[in-house]
Amino acid sequence: MPGELPAAATLSRLDLKTLRLFAAICDEGTLSGAARRAAIAPSAVSKRLVELEHALGCTLLTREPKGMRPTPAGETLLHHTRRMLASAEQIAVELAEHARGVRGFVRMLANLSAIVEFLPEDLQSFLAAQEAIRIDLEERPSGSVVTGVEEGAADLGICAGNTDTRGLATYPYRSDRLVIVMPAGHPLAGRSGITLADTLDYDHVGLHAASSIYAALRSEAQRLGRPLRLRIHVPSFDAICRMAQAGMGLGTVPERVFTLLGPPMQLTAVPLTDPWAWRCLSLVVRPGGLSPSAALLLRHLRMAAS
Repeated sequence: MPGELPAAATLSRLDLKTLRLFAAICDEGTLSGAARRAAIAPSAVSKRLVELEHALGCTLLTREPKGMRPTPAGETLLHHTRRMLASAEQIAVELAEHARGVRGFVRMLANLSAIVEFLPEDLQSFLAAQEAIRIDLEERPSGSVVTGVEEGAADLGICAGNTDTRGLATYPYRSDRLVIVMPAGHPLAGRSGITLADTLDYDHVGLHAASSIYAALRSEAQRLGRPLRLRIHVPSFDAICRMAQAGMGLGTVPERVFTLLGPPMQLTAVPLTDPWAWRCLSLVVRPGGLSPSAALLLRHLRMAAS
């Protein structure tokens, strides 16, 4: 199309300082707010915005009575801007590590189950053998793990085995089983096994709404045509155990997590016998080449799994 900017020419007009200002305008909603954040004059922010819109050939922000709002083109730019700024910050972190003698840096995403149950020992043994490698590990729900690896926010990830991994290369990692935790005096305590249906007359404490465990509980309750009496969402397994200890409701955690956290709180656990309570965790990576450090970690985790 006439007047269309080639991709290379467009990229040459995007500098990090201007992109930071654009993100600040979107966050603050005003030029003056962005100017305060950047410690420059509002007129300088306005000039940068005009130059950016002119260079890209489209309107990025619309002015409304309550401030400024991104246009559809602005939303697209903001999405990519946040990714670019995060990558720039990561570059700075990793280069600083190299300056201190680190020879490799691996970015990793994992769900809460993997981080609490298996990764502490697996990563300890890896780092004991690879002292010059550093790992940046971030906890995310399984769906966000897949998205993060897919978008390049991490080199590899660990997610629930039933997660849609789309085009990522997927390898088995570990398996676990869910249990119901409760105080020792609870009416359900002492059983050798239990189904979720047996628990639905009682209050529950749930993991955060994006977790695969909560999704499994909700899906099974819906299948049974009964409500899940959820009293509270909490962000972690130790919070579930503490709420159960306080009598807030039944908690659902992996068996290994209960082994680590439950006994000191005088809690007891009954295994769930529903088939879906047996779970697998998967390693996911983008197809193609990994850095040497990430490839070493992937091989180590696959060997640990076997």
